[in-house]
Amino acid sequence: MSLIKSISGIRGTIGGKAGENLTPVDIVQFVAAFMTFLKKDENALTIVVGRDGRVSGEMVSQIACSTVQSMGGNVIDLGLSTTPTVEMAVTHHHADGGIILTASHNPMNWNALKLLNSKGEFISASDGAKVLNIIKKQSYTFAPVENLGKYTTYSKAMDDHIDAILKLELVNVNAIKKAHFRVAVDCVNSTGGIAIPLLLKRLGVAEVKILNGEPTGVFAHNPEPLPQHLYEISECMKKGNYHVGFVVDPDVDRLAIVNEDGTMFGEEYTLVAVADYVLQHQKGNTVSNLSSTRALRDVSQKYEVEYCASAVGEVNVVEKMKDTEAVIGGEGNGGVIYPALHYGRDALVGIALFLSYMAESGKDSIQIRRQYPSYCISKNKIDLSEGMDIKKIMNFIAERYERYEVNTIDGVKIDFENGWVHLRPSNTEPIIRIYAEGKTENLADNMANKILGDIREFLHS
Repeated sequence: MSLIKSISGIRGTIGGKAGENLTPVDIVQFVAAFMTFLKKDENALTIVVGRDGRVSGEMVSQIACSTVQSMGGNVIDLGLSTTPTVEMAVTHHHADGGIILTASHNPMNWNALKLLNSKGEFISASDGAKVLNIIKKQSYTFAPVENLGKYTTYSKAMDDHIDAILKLELVNVNAIKKAHFRVAVDCVNSTGGIAIPLLLKRLGVAEVKILNGEPTGVFAHNPEPLPQHLYEISECMKKGNYHVGFVVDPDVDRLAIVNEDGTMFGEEYTLVAVADYVLQHQKGNTVSNLSSTRALRDVSQKYEVEYCASAVGEVNVVEKMKDTEAVIGGEGNGGVIYPALHYGRDALVGIALFLSYMAESGKDSIQIRRQYPSYCISKNKIDLSEGMDIKKIMNFIAERYERYEVNTIDGVKIDFENGWVHLRPSNTEPIIRIYAEGKTENLADNMANKILGDIREFLHS
């Protein structure tokens, strides 16, 4: 059905023909190219591998781990894990790199391989391009039998991750325990069902209700944590038995919050609230991507710190955070990056910091959310068909709106007085994403529809 090779990894649907879908052949080629890219000398490489709960995960993991061994590399297999756990395990084990097997929010028939460097961070765009070039040239060589790598498992990675979270100065375990919180969590039948109960128990949460906790990979609903997919936990919260609800995606790097009355806190505001809490204790700069809400900029101004916008993508946010020495950052899809722990989106640390905020402030999630300016984001897309010239589309829009503030570091973003529109080609799907933000839903929709109309006009002409 689909195979997407990009600088951020390889993603596709399971089954079908090699080169057109994510097949064993494609997995072997991609891992072999990654190992070739990492190889600097004669010493054996060590690679950490972990996976989410997808049905295809065990099969993909076996192929990936065996390919690492076939290239002379040693494998540390974490088994069922989370993306941030794998990221932290790379540095914990002083490994040369990592491979995360997850297609994030994609449906269950998808899987993907995401690549980490020795810092436990996603490889850069330039390094990703080198890996793709190695695949294109097939310039990799497998090891002889006497040099095959070793395979070991490690089952304590989630415990290590949680230990590190609990040691953070801003995670107030005592306050959380005293608050006697009752929490509901939707783990969408993946590894959040393992990690989050462990975290909440260690934080001293009084009562935990787990929805869709068994990591079968057969997702109970669309795995992207958007309001239209969260009916079950919303209904659970409406019964009035829980203080707050949390929802994660299959690899647990995105966090959505549900209020005690079943309403949505707003995925865009996860980072805003966590940043607000962090900035109350620690002065420093903030970063989010171009498609994230203006509310983080507003909160940053309140604390008189600098806010910067990066290109979309975790690797770009991390780079900008390092450049600006940001103390908190992330993406508006619920991706919190807290560098005091590590440079990666992490729903687990997001939960710990948000509960600390609630416990210290004595405020519920509704009261916290009301502190921030309300913006509405309209998320739209145009499917790309063969022959569409993305560059010409972007240039057309940039020129049409040149009288406004236009940013072209990642697609085209147009800042209007009462909102913004950002259009960019997706790195993981054959689409152009068109996001718009305004102070009302109608305003955001109208701005997005205007740009959609402009693009259709260009395509028809």
